[in-house]
Amino acid sequence: MMRGGGMGNMQKMMKQMQKMQKDMAKAQEELATKTFEGTAGGGMVTVIANGQKKIIEVKIKEEVVDPDDIEMLQDLVLAATNDVLKQVEETTNETMGQFTKGMNLPF
Repeated sequence: MMRGGGMGNMQKMMKQMQKMQKDMAKAQEELATKTFEGTAGGGMVTVIANGQKKIIEVKIKEEVVDPDDIEMLQDLVLAATNDVLKQVEETTNETMGQFTKGMNLPF
């Protein structure tokens, strides 16, 4: 039978895990409220997303709208969208990575 130290260590570990879960939830909430901005064509197209990878706004400058070149506009929207999603992904990995550092958890 384990005496003394064994149970104390287990309780301490459980408390640390609960604190980490709370901190992770708080970090996820903060991420969700952040906005990110991706651009393409020197700012001709701007895509804004939140931390949950939801696109919340698309801005297209009038001078880039050319009915004879719809493909270019589509490419710019695609590039700006990929840019903003990459930013969200990197920030999420950075923010949430601090909780799993050194834990060797499979994802």
